[in-house]
Parts: sequence; C-alpha cells; structure tokens
Amino acid sequence: MKTFFLFMGMPGGFEWVLVILAIILMFGGKKIPELMKGLGKGMKEFKKARNEIYEELD
Repeated sequence: MKTFFLFMGMPGGFEWVLVILAIILMFGGKKIPELMKGLGKGMKEFKKARNEIYEELD
C-alpha cells in the first residue's frame, strides 16, 4: 500500500530526473532538440488557433 501513495500527485525532483533520463535513453541526445522544436511549433500553432477563435467570438 505504501508504494501506491508514491505514484499519487505531482512528481518531485527525483522523479523528473528519472523522466528526463528515460527520454534521453529512448530518443538519444541528437533527437531531443528536434523534438523540442516540434513541440514549440505545435504550441505556437495551438495558441494562434486559440487566439483566432477568441477574436471570432468577440
């Protein structure tokens, strides 16, 4: 039951380190900048679409 409580809530510092290490191991160091660039473009497009919808509603 104790391990159940470890997985509840937001991850702490050590958990984030494990997540980042897992991502580096899965994708490799060369792919991470490409992934972040794609993520940034996706967020930019999402914000642009959201702002267009807000403008249409006003």
